Amino acid sequence: MSYKNRFTKIELAVVLACVLILLANLGAIGSGGRERAKRAVCLSNLKQLTLAWIIYANENDDKLINGDPEEYGSFGPPPSGAYAPGGEHYCERPWVRRDWQSGSTEPKGKNPIEQGALFPYCKDVRLYKCPITGPNDLRGYSIVDAMNCKGWDSKMVMLKKRSQIDRPGERFVFVDDGGTAGATMGGWTCYADRDQWWDPPPIHHNDGTNFSFADGHNEYWKWKDQRTVAFGKTGQAFSGPQPGNIDIRRTQLAAWGAAAIR
Repeated sequence: MSYKNRFTKIELAVVLACVLILLANLGAIGSGGRERAKRAVCLSNLKQLTLAWIIYANENDDKLINGDPEEYGSFGPPPSGAYAPGGEHYCERPWVRRDWQSGSTEPKGKNPIEQGALFPYCKDVRLYKCPITGPNDLRGYSIVDAMNCKGWDSKMVMLKKRSQIDRPGERFVFVDDGGTAGATMGGWTCYADRDQWWDPPPIHHNDGTNFSFADGHNEYWKWKDQRTVAFGKTGQAFSGPQPGNIDIRRTQLAAWGAAAIR
């Protein structure tokens, strides 16, 4: 596949997204249809981002792109935190830069998305957020912690190479996290070993959200347990215990893999 053809596919996806949004805004479909149209645009965006994510790994010796938008330090200069010598992201340009900080803007040359490592593979800032995301947010998608963003312990392990991903069709890459006004400051995570939420589960797609997977496909997940939805509405991190919550178990498997939660 040539470099030119990659961008042609992305441009076609953008055209499709624009048509769907236009139909929704013109009222050509009902309110439920408008939500489905926006969800379809979101899934298309995630498809293109994940294709770019895969191409990056293919062209960089199997290395996963750095999924941390500089929450854990600065790429520099000078580098600090996780980006300093010996840090887990040393010499790794983040996929997007600090688009969550106050004063981030969209004009070309100033947009931190354009300064990120993924932008050469996906050169349209409109693909970095869902149409439901707030107008003041530059980005609405996050990379899950396991995909070279942040490791926490022996169960919540950060992967550095695509070949390390067991069962890629079952492992998250991107999540529609809701917007850079706090929610997508860093990566998105959940616990691997307890029945409670860490980051709030996104709910703005009819009490569900969209995920993409390491094999390139994406899915809409509607949450099944009302405790998930109730906690998602708070927009806060760290829920109380929710024993037996099927949403948590399913999310843990996709975020950290079956081996982590046995």
